[in-house]
Amino acid sequence: MKITDFSILFVIIFLPLFWIVSLHTRDAEEAQLLSQKYRSALQTAVLDAGAVMHQNEKQNNEAGYDSTKFVKADKELALLTFTQTMALNMGIQDDPAAIRSLFDYIPAIVVLDYDGYYILAKEAEMTGNTELTYKQVWSPKKPYTYADPNGSSINFTLDGYVYAYDAIQGKWIEGFQKELASNTQIPLLQDTDTFEQVRRSWIVTSVQEDLADIINRHNEFARRNGISYTFTLPLIPQEDWYNSINDTGIMAFIQGIPVGDQKVNNYAIGGGRLVKKTAVVGGVDPSTGVKYYYPSTCNYGYRAEEVFGDGKQAAAQGYFERNCYVSGQAP
Repeated sequence: MKITDFSILFVIIFLPLFWIVSLHTRDAEEAQLLSQKYRSALQTAVLDAGAVMHQNEKQNNEAGYDSTKFVKADKELALLTFTQTMALNMGIQDDPAAIRSLFDYIPAIVVLDYDGYYILAKEAEMTGNTELTYKQVWSPKKPYTYADPNGSSINFTLDGYVYAYDAIQGKWIEGFQKELASNTQIPLLQDTDTFEQVRRSWIVTSVQEDLADIINRHNEFARRNGISYTFTLPLIPQEDWYNSINDTGIMAFIQGIPVGDQKVNNYAIGGGRLVKKTAVVGGVDPSTGVKYYYPSTCNYGYRAEEVFGDGKQAAAQGYFERNCYVSGQAP
């Protein structure tokens, strides 16, 4: 055969292979770019949701129990903010159908509250029809409950505060672990280091097991809606899990979005911690009638008139600054 014949034969055999490899390379590059876009959108959405989830209208839902971690998580506001941010970053904010389709690839959203957690997932509706329909709903709050071999139970929180049933004494107790150690016979509450290890691992394990079950159930919905991807709980580093339970927060998963022959999978974790600020008191010096503002931790004995969020607000109302260390005063 002539050299030209070999060249033509080579082109005929290998050109389709080169074309397929080229297509796969383009799909991989597109998948990588979209994966970065989805990752950025998802992370931004959970950060925005985490930032608003502790905003409460009711005063008794604000931080309490002398703990900066006690925050009443507003899961509905968090979900609304998450959805709006995702839609905006994906360019589908004016397309309700596209937003609903996007949630087909979000098998679960977790809101970690101070004393329990909620999971948003697809659940079958009881409509009375033979064909199953699915609706995205929140689970009831699931407490971080631990039971020991003696029959005692402990409801953990995101810090050392617990609600516990002492089976030996036959009574309920609550308070911080260090305070309860001498008042209960529950073994786990006797040692701070052991308590902290068990608390963190138990919360993580509880959430992991629930998530695995819910994501597996999401596969039934996916099959009925023509989605061939098999949803699974992603492998999340233990450090990320422990960081996620340091404060109230939100976790979201996005999986199986098709991009050519690739699939886009990501998860994101956002915190919603409310940092408590020391209140600023506006008071009047009874001996001079001068108005001062100072931290509520100061012990001056002034006649308190008003309470402000910060010194700037107090100064605007005619109060002069005074801190705890003026004239030798200490908190």
